[in-house]
Amino acid sequence: MNSATVRNLLVRGMLAGLAAGVLALVAAYLLGEPNVDKAISFEDAHSHEHEMEVVSRSLQSTAGLATGVLVYGVAFGGIAALAFCFALGRVGRFSPRATALLLSGCALLAVYVVPFLKYPANPPSVGDPDTIGKRTTLYFLMMVLSVLLAVAATILGKRLAPALGTWWATVAAVAAFAVVIGLAYAFLPVINEVPADFPAALLWRFRLSALAIQAVLWGGFGLAFGELAERLLNPKPAEATSGRTVPAAG
Repeated sequence: MNSATVRNLLVRGMLAGLAAGVLALVAAYLLGEPNVDKAISFEDAHSHEHEMEVVSRSLQSTAGLATGVLVYGVAFGGIAALAFCFALGRVGRFSPRATALLLSGCALLAVYVVPFLKYPANPPSVGDPDTIGKRTTLYFLMMVLSVLLAVAATILGKRLAPALGTWWATVAAVAAFAVVIGLAYAFLPVINEVPADFPAALLWRFRLSALAIQAVLWGGFGLAFGELAERLLNPKPAEATSGRTVPAAG
């Protein structure tokens, strides 16, 4: 793949990330923000200290949310596009569209779902401020470990395929990934700082909405970028005015 193609895919990846960010922003506003407001209300009702807001809640839930989600979408779209350039043709004989969807699904699992199952997202009023550094470090450690193990599992599956066949090589690679992740779950510290009187239903809805937002983000990116990559790498022939089919301009 030449540098011009990589550059074009990078731009398309960032555009697809922006489009996916818009979808995720809508999901975050409709699904996540109501639960955040309820969690903040719980915190205010149970806190004896009242701090002055540096940034108003209305600004946080609108412009602040939009800026964060859209910038994140563009950034991860560019990174995912570069990963797509490396993965295309190396993970199987898939079309660009299918490769983009496969990459997005695997990235969702490795980057978010696997760390989420060990250290799930918490709403405001959940968590000790004194342990935020420890919790952040453990979460990113789990995320890096998950990504590295996903890459290692992919390499393992490719090397086992000639001897076991694609199906059983994939099964063996996924099983190896699950075993090592299970060991990480068992040995890494458990963090449980949910207040005893915090509503369980609110905690569940918040975590479910956080997972849904990420699914919308990665799913939207996979669909949008897959279509853009397909059109770039496998352009359809254009129809001439005479009715004859002519190659599309490169």
